[in-house]
This record gives sequence, C-alpha cells and structure tokens, in this order.
Amino acid sequence: MAKKYRSKKALERGTNAVIYIILTVMSVVWLFPFFYLLLQSFRGEPGAATLYFWPHEWTFNNYIKLFTDTQTFNFPKWYGTTLIISVVVTVLQTAIVLVTSYALSRLRFKMRKPLMNLMLVLGMFPGFMSMTAIYFLLKLVGLTQEMGLVGLILVYVASSCMGYYICKGFFDTIPKSLDEAARIDGASRHTVFIRVILPLAKPIIIYTVLTAFMAPWGEYMFASLMAFGNQDYYNVAVGLKDMLKQETLYQYFTRFCAASVIISVPITALFIWLQKYYVQGVTGGSVKG
Repeated sequence: MAKKYRSKKALERGTNAVIYIILTVMSVVWLFPFFYLLLQSFRGEPGAATLYFWPHEWTFNNYIKLFTDTQTFNFPKWYGTTLIISVVVTVLQTAIVLVTSYALSRLRFKMRKPLMNLMLVLGMFPGFMSMTAIYFLLKLVGLTQEMGLVGLILVYVASSCMGYYICKGFFDTIPKSLDEAARIDGASRHTVFIRVILPLAKPIIIYTVLTAFMAPWGEYMFASLMAFGNQDYYNVAVGLKDMLKQETLYQYFTRFCAASVIISVPITALFIWLQKYYVQGVTGGSVKG
C-alpha cells in the first residue's frame, strides 16, 4: 500500500514538473517581445534592425523626446486624447452595461428573451463590417476629424448594452430574495439597484470597467478612419503606427518602443491592482446565463 502511495506521489510530482516547465516556456515566449521592447526603448543607437540584443548605449532620451520633441509626432496630445476618450467611454459604457444587465436579470417583460438573443447575435458580427457606413453617417453630422473625439465616443458607447451577458450572469447569482425584502420595506427599483445590488457586484463592476477602458485605449481601425490622416486627431494607436512609416522608421523606432512602454503602463497597473476582482467577475458571470 505504501509503495503504491509513493508511486502515486512520484507520478504527481513528475506531472506537476512537466506542467511547470511548459508554463515557464510559455511565459518566456509571451514575455520576450515585451522585454525586447523595453530594452529597445533605452537604446541610444538609432535604427530598427540591429544584430545585437543588448543596447550598446543606454539612454533615457527616447522617453524625454516623446514629450519635448512634438514637432513631427505630438505624442502628448495623442496620449491626452486617448485618455479622455477612454475615461468617458468607461464611465458611460459601465453605466449602460450595469443598468441593462440588471433589467434583463430582474425584470420580466414581453420580447425579453428574443431581445437578448438578438443582441447576442448582433454582437458576434465584427464592427468593421459597418465601419464605412458609420463613418459617412458621422461625416454628414460633422462628427469626424476636429469633432472626431465626440464621434469616437459615440461609436464606442452606442453598442454597450450588447455586452450584457457576463454582467447579467453575475446578477443572476445574487439572490432575488434581497430585492424582494428591500421592496417590501418600501424601496424603489432604483434604490434596490443602487443600495443593495451594486455593493454586492463589486467584482463585475471592476471587470466591466477594465474591459470598457481597454477597448478604446488600443483601438486602431475606426480611429484611423475618423482622423483621416490628420495628426491633430490621432489617438495613440494611430500615432504610433504613423511612427513606423518607412521614411521615419530609422530615426523614431526607439522612440516608438518608449511610447509603447508608456501606453502599456495604465493597463498593466490596473490589471495588477484589480486582478482578484477581475477573475471573480469573469467566473461569477459565467455561472448562469
């Protein structure tokens, strides 16, 4: 019996060792491009393609020039524009998703299930299918280029309610008896939502905030169409892509790497800070549909 137990433990240790090795290799593969990008951001020599890995000359000038040399590429303006769009979209989209999910989870009305199915099916179609039509509609009402910031916010927020399913699944796990007890005490639907449900829904709120912030932060396709080649209306994704043009690649590649590191900081910091709640929101929202 003891021999069988030792064999089982040895098999478990061997299996765990193989799993850890695989995970370690995968982590190295995933992290290597980011490590390389970080190294290149401190490289003093210009050029994109080098035959060596470690920089020969270390410098912090790539970061400094991003904010001081704005004649060719105005990174601070791109960064500020993207931050404004992301914050506004995060607030509006989070509010819309939460109230939509609560209504679909708690209220019963005609065409509720067909409406949910319709939103789920429409959400499966990629956004670029209607991108050209949306652009010309926004152009007709003057929401492109100089008003592109408003147009982008409108587009990003317009379909927010179609991302209801994870949040609704989380609300389904909260007992309805809490709502009923509050209603018996005279609380309105609004009071129940604000005072009872939201304090219990912190993980899904944080999950919704993170996903809402990430989408406009790194979005390129529609933002590039709205800017229409005018650098004054770029976001960071479109601006950094512009740095990689053939005529500017040699001089600005290391500065591009520095900018990439800077724009990754907010997302990385938010994920590290709120990782526990993010995981709870995903797992809690997948229990029921």
